[in-house]
Amino acid sequence: MSIFRRETILLMHRYLRARTIRSRRRILDTAKRYNVICRVPRQLHRIDRLLHLSDANCVENIRMDRNTFARLCYLLTERGGLHVGKVVGVEEQVAMFLEVLAHHKKNRVVKFEFWRSGATVSYYVNKVLCAVLSLYSIFLAKSTPVSDDCADNRWKWFKGCLGALDGTHIPVLVSSTDKPRYRSRKGQIATNTLAVCDRNMQFVYVLPGWEGSAGDSRVLRDAVSRQNGLKVPQGCYYLCDNGYANSNGFLTPFRGVRYHLKEWGPGTEAPQNPIELFNMRHTKARNVIERAFAVLKMRWGILRSSSFYPIKTQIRLIMACFLLHNFIRREMPIDPIEAELDGAQYNPIHEDEVIGTQFVESIEPTTNWTQLRENIATEMWMNR
Repeated sequence: MSIFRRETILLMHRYLRARTIRSRRRILDTAKRYNVICRVPRQLHRIDRLLHLSDANCVENIRMDRNTFARLCYLLTERGGLHVGKVVGVEEQVAMFLEVLAHHKKNRVVKFEFWRSGATVSYYVNKVLCAVLSLYSIFLAKSTPVSDDCADNRWKWFKGCLGALDGTHIPVLVSSTDKPRYRSRKGQIATNTLAVCDRNMQFVYVLPGWEGSAGDSRVLRDAVSRQNGLKVPQGCYYLCDNGYANSNGFLTPFRGVRYHLKEWGPGTEAPQNPIELFNMRHTKARNVIERAFAVLKMRWGILRSSSFYPIKTQIRLIMACFLLHNFIRREMPIDPIEAELDGAQYNPIHEDEVIGTQFVESIEPTTNWTQLRENIATEMWMNR
């Protein structure tokens, strides 16, 4: 073997050895950079910056200020059974869950931002979800009927009214075989969610899970017939649109007469008879449920598009959004989402539970209820 060839082989061996050493060092440096001990300062910095920088940043990221967030963590710990994990505190668990709801972030995005593994994020998101749902009796509001001495010009005409109800379609992801059942009349794959709210835009009852093709009346009939479903005391009622029947416990507007708010805006003709006056005041009061839906979907981005969870988990997440909406409106003196909607300020009113021994059991139209609607319209016209 020539000297030149021997030196060439020796240089090649040295080059390969040096390259192997550099590769090993690179692997060791990478492992050192991403091991648990090195990630802890970044993890603590992330949650500390989120919760202690300012209320504005906290609201932008998790939809509530720092005081409300602390109250939520305390409630989930004391009443919801949530506890500190091996390496993840309660605050970080709840923050990850809220960011998923608020911005519809995928698992891979949350794990990168919080310096956690995907399995850790998925585990604690489900843990917090179970804790929130276990407190549904605390988060759901209790409505009281409009009293005879009510001074609110929107509600004083509807004595005994508890609030308003309506259905909303929320996008979901289902299998191909289930898509025909979940396709709404607008062609959207969604679930038809029935929601009932009081006069302060807090939800009293929520029934998610029905297919998008189901009619509103069918969903309401199911809610009333359930053992722990919607309970409407006799003599009280909710305001509904014409998608429902005008029946005991559910007051709808007159058909064939202008009704929607845009038909009563500036430049339009004033009500000309009792029926038109009733419809105008009915829609102004019932608009509270539309505003509640608008604020809810502005607050939680996961409700604006379908998520990549099993359908049962998607329904549970929808329920959690309604419950946390109530908690935020109850704890924060000013709802920033509603303020963003129209600049209005919100002052929460805590109401006691309605006590009644007899409840509405049917939603079939009756002559007595139709006469009641006409009497209310006549009274409005006489006292206009």
